[in-house]
Formats: sequence, structure tokens, C-alpha cells
Amino acid sequence: MTNSTEDTLFRSGFLALIGRPNVGKSTLMNAILQHNLAAVSARPQTTRRTQAGILTLPHAQLIFIDTPGIHEPVHKLGKLMNHAARTSLEDADLHLIVFDASMDPTEEDRLMTDLLKEKSYPIPRAGLLNKADLVSEIEMEQRKVIYKQLLPDTDLTPVSAVKGIDRTLIDQWIDLLLPGPMYYPEDQLTVDYERDIAAEMIRSAAMEFLHHEVPHSIAVRIDQYKERSEELAYIKATIFVERESQKGIVIGKQGMMLRKIGTAARKEIESMSGRKIYLELRVKVLPGWRNDDRSLKQLGY
Repeated sequence: MTNSTEDTLFRSGFLALIGRPNVGKSTLMNAILQHNLAAVSARPQTTRRTQAGILTLPHAQLIFIDTPGIHEPVHKLGKLMNHAARTSLEDADLHLIVFDASMDPTEEDRLMTDLLKEKSYPIPRAGLLNKADLVSEIEMEQRKVIYKQLLPDTDLTPVSAVKGIDRTLIDQWIDLLLPGPMYYPEDQLTVDYERDIAAEMIRSAAMEFLHHEVPHSIAVRIDQYKERSEELAYIKATIFVERESQKGIVIGKQGMMLRKIGTAARKEIESMSGRKIYLELRVKVLPGWRNDDRSLKQLGY
């Protein structure tokens, strides 16, 4: 396939965003796409499933795969998250390795880079030092040296997802891809269903407002997603927690916390979908769901 200049080959591929939790992979994908697609939160492990974002240019199509953060799991859910990230590594055409430039490497960074070395994937890599806006030039140079020790054969580029991604960097990634087809229509932004993205945005909103262990005990199931018109959709969702005491925290005094979560989630879903949203939330207890195979399956993990 060629574009408007006959001597330029069309390139395409799947680019896996890999890193430990909370390095900003989802924020990076949103910045690249210039669209609020992936759920983001300041808390770690916001992303539990892989999510695809499609960037189509005149000469290339890049399918970005936002993956769960590689971490040391303590529940069956964590093991499933790590498995999803590993599968994305194996299926990708380019690995985008994301580090947090605002801090030194953690054990989870080392866990992630050890996985890359262990597997010896014959796949091109590009390293990104995200959150460059939070460090000085001197600090950045120091962090480059430290992170380079983890992956000596990988170039590291400072970026700031909150300030935007430079087009020249995207062009560098395109150069690392092989000629290929346009996998998806040029106006398609993702392969994920709106209802699934909405569930992640509800959970992300809950993570923003809740504290301690409660956010990580939350799962969201979309019970109804009805498009009533081009401008309006109705969503009914259940927020699951593991203990009765957590249910009270999520609902809050006189339902205040649940309304706060609903308002924040609704705004994010409206931004993603481009339509007005009527959102109805309820809270139920599903004891120990993170370690229960049947519950995990029912919740789509």
C-alpha cells in the first residue's frame, strides 16, 4: 500500500506500552492520540486490561496497546494482569518501554526489564523517560544514566505526557516498523467497546476519590449501555467491592461519595464518547473476588 507519494511505503504495526504501574502509560497513549481514551489515575494499577488506541496518518497506522503495569502479584487478578502485559510483548511489532523520570528505578522497574532480557524478544525497542516536566535537566541526565543500566541497548528519550508528544518522535517509531497494511478504517480510534472503556473510567474515578486498600478492591460491571440517540446514552453499572465495610465507604454519607464518583466518571465518559451520558451506579459486595476464578471470569478478567 502506498500513500499520495508513490515512492513512500505505508507502514503499520502494534506498539506495546510496557512499564511498571503508575509510570503514565495511559496518559501517554491519550497524549499520542490527542483523545481521552484510556482511563487514568494518580494511583498505581489503574489499567487492568490491555486497551488499543489507533493513530492513522497518511503514511502509517500505529496501533498502541496500553498494558497493565508489570508488578509482583499478590492476587490472582495481579497474575492475570501480568499475563496480559506479557502477551502484548509477544504480539507487538515495537516495544515502547516507559520509565518514570521523576524517581530512581524501583524493584518493579527491574522486574519489568528482567522480563525483557529473559524473553530476549527479537523486537525493536524505544525507551521513554516520562514525567520530564517534573525534573531539571541535570536530574534528567542523572536518571538517563541510571535507567540505561537496566536496558543498555535501548535508547532513552525524555517525554512529558501532560505537555504532549512531539511528532518527530512518532516519526522515529514509524521508521522502526515494517511496511504493512492499514488494519483499521482511518477514522477508527480503538477496537475496544465503549461500554468496556466506560467501565474502566468509572473505576478510575473511584480510585481518585477513595483511599487505602478500597480502590484496588473495586471492580465495575456495565449492566446496561443504551444509545438513546446520537447525542445521549444511558449507562447502568455496578461497582463491586470485597467487604461490607468497603460498600459503605464507596457510597459515603447520604450517598455523597457515590455521587462524586458518578459525576467525575460521567464527565470522562462524555469526553470519550462525544455524547451526553445518563449514569446510574449501584454498589454490591462480592467477597474475595480478586482471588476467585469464577468471579474474575464473570467480571471479564
